[in-house]
Amino acid sequence: MKEVVPLAEGWSLQHNGNPLPATVPGCVHTDLLAAGEIPDPYTGLNEREVQWVGRRAWTYARDLAPADTAADSHERTDLVFDGLDTAATITLDGRELGRTRNMHRRYRFDVTGRHGRLHVEFASAYDEAGSVRALTGERPNVYPEPFQYIRKMACSFGWDWGPTLVTAGIWRPVRLERWSTARLAEVRPLVTADDGTGRVELHVAVERTGSGAGRPLTVHASVGGVRQRVTVDGTRAVVTLDVPDVDLWWPRGYGEQPLYDLEVTLVEDGPQERRLDSWHRRIGFRTVRLDRSADEHGTGFTFVVNGVRIFARGVNWIPDDTFPSRITPERYRARLTQAAEANVDLVRIWGGGIYEDDAFYDTCDELGLMVWQDFLFACAAYPEEQPLRGEVEAEARDNVVRLMPHPSLVLWNGNNENLWGFRDWDWEPALEGDSWGGGYYLDLLPRIVAELDPTRPYTAGSPWSGSWDHHPNDPAHGTHHSWEVWNRRDYAEYRDSVPRFVAEFGWQAPPAHATLRRSLPGEELAPDSPGMLHHQKAEDGNGKLNRGIARHFELPEDDFDHWHYLAQVVQARAVAAGIEHWRAHWPVCAGTVVWQLNDCWPVSSWAAVDGDGRSKPLHHELRRVYADRLLTLQPGPGGPALAVINQGAAPWRATVTLRRLRADGTVAGHTTVEATAGAREVARHAVPRDLVPDERSGKEFLVADADGLRAVHFPVPDKEFAYPAPRYDVEVVPAGDGGSVEVVVTAHTLVRDLLLQPDRLGADAACDTGLHTLLPGEHVRLRVRGAGAVTADAARAALFCVAQR
Repeated sequence: MKEVVPLAEGWSLQHNGNPLPATVPGCVHTDLLAAGEIPDPYTGLNEREVQWVGRRAWTYARDLAPADTAADSHERTDLVFDGLDTAATITLDGRELGRTRNMHRRYRFDVTGRHGRLHVEFASAYDEAGSVRALTGERPNVYPEPFQYIRKMACSFGWDWGPTLVTAGIWRPVRLERWSTARLAEVRPLVTADDGTGRVELHVAVERTGSGAGRPLTVHASVGGVRQRVTVDGTRAVVTLDVPDVDLWWPRGYGEQPLYDLEVTLVEDGPQERRLDSWHRRIGFRTVRLDRSADEHGTGFTFVVNGVRIFARGVNWIPDDTFPSRITPERYRARLTQAAEANVDLVRIWGGGIYEDDAFYDTCDELGLMVWQDFLFACAAYPEEQPLRGEVEAEARDNVVRLMPHPSLVLWNGNNENLWGFRDWDWEPALEGDSWGGGYYLDLLPRIVAELDPTRPYTAGSPWSGSWDHHPNDPAHGTHHSWEVWNRRDYAEYRDSVPRFVAEFGWQAPPAHATLRRSLPGEELAPDSPGMLHHQKAEDGNGKLNRGIARHFELPEDDFDHWHYLAQVVQARAVAAGIEHWRAHWPVCAGTVVWQLNDCWPVSSWAAVDGDGRSKPLHHELRRVYADRLLTLQPGPGGPALAVINQGAAPWRATVTLRRLRADGTVAGHTTVEATAGAREVARHAVPRDLVPDERSGKEFLVADADGLRAVHFPVPDKEFAYPAPRYDVEVVPAGDGGSVEVVVTAHTLVRDLLLQPDRLGADAACDTGLHTLLPGEHVRLRVRGAGAVTADAARAALFCVAQR
């Protein structure tokens, strides 16, 4: 049987002629940080102090001991790297084993009978990129760094939410594999389901030693109680298993997520079968297709899973740490659980990051989170010449095969924004006919997916209209990225169009208060304080934040806490406005993917969960607007309309109470509406004219309530509304579970967008809910965990609302 020997211990990193202890998996920055050689680049302005790290060459080393020949009878020993970042030369006992230039591939070297000092010498990523650029010529991109010339995590060169921390190192596990006769070189399961029967078509490739050539080999496979065996013909075998009465894997909210153990064993035939190698994955049976049919509205983009059409409730995912070797399975699960708690059912892995660790996809399999996987191209023209073209093909083949067992994976996407950039960002004339990546997205990658993984759809890019017959970002065709609103407009203008699928849109806000305090120690916080500006990477980011606030509120002067609160409120309202509008237009619009779920460091950004893992109000708002049942009041030229949105499998019959209220809370008119939204349908009702608030008065608003859900409509911006001075009582009571408290807020006036910031009660505190609008006499119970003892005065100091200064 194959023997696997991890090589995680005994590594050193050469720094100024001296060896430092090195952690593998890891990277240069984390090793230097652990040794006290550099400050934490996430703190204060320290990022600037460590730029030299990415411009130097680095060497990792350890001894590779000779095999114990008495105990090791294997014919072959391979040195296997799951990830090298990025341009490396590997030597053993002074002899070169090979060279690498791709962070996103696995590498295997034959080291049979060899031992001695093992060196992995990393060139500077800047030097490698410069060498490739000299061969291919210049290509445009949207950032000044040369990430398109090297197959490396693009955002390590900085992004409009990320620091410039160009890494190097052995970032994924390394090991020795000792084997004889033959090993499983590749196992590629095509998993389908039809009329209650699940099918696994296993394509198996084996590698043989010299002495193993011609020996009789058999592949044994089992899943769901079904077993099959086939003889290996040379180095290939195909095994088909039909599993009757399978339980289907569903996205969360549509059903359960049953997973089946798929076992594959390679054996040598003979009087006594000898196990040579084994492979195990968990799979799920389901079908997925992408409906891109043309209709009277344009060209659709609708996921269909197990025959059910789905409005995708999505979030975009970036690497959860600029140093991805620090992301543990537990951290993946925590962050993805936060997505699931927000009623998310699709996570798009963005093309400027990495193909994530298997633990990411395992967790998505278990939680029912569909995965949209970008191939790793983003916001740049990419050369298609060698040496990049061969790397791109090898990388794609490697990762398609690695990831395809996961039922959560529902889409391969060619790139992020590059088709759009070619057409719209002045790339085409600048290129003058040079390659730019189109051959990857429209030829190479779809051919690889069709060959290796025909069970899943492929799309050439995001955004992409489906062909050059339409603009790549045409909202009426395919996927659309909506960034004009954040960049130049008021969030109300999300309601001006109905794209077929919104694959990116979002609004910024600063991170939680405790995150700022930790990452900017000792700084007197202000929107334009040095640390705040350094941890704001977007072009004119603070200007856009301030303009977004000022369209609705008086921009606070010299009051950071109120500015911070209003920025977070506007972020939550902006994203909610888009989602409510687009969900109300299902099935024309078939999904929204918010930019973004997470952050890679503490920064003002579009994330719903900040770089320290704390929820912003947006995270809680996503839970509301992504729930199966959503009540919303949609503004229109004739007054607001009531939309009753039901994504559940059963009809929703609701008695909706509509009230036109005055600012002081008195009722100016009311009625009830009997509304029925069928399964996965939307019901729309006009609001009676006598209930439409008077826009001229600035003193009236509309409230809709049904089944514990509430929607509000204010016809004028907040700064033009006659809010009373908010008055409310605060009481703190034990929650009954021994570790939490409930903050009970009772309103005596209209209280708009009440928010408890739990991290002001304790750095580890969390609250179960976000923004609330209370009418006079109403109360809300806010459950806080992790804060310890909380007084009413402390709770009141952590509470914010509109019109409270």
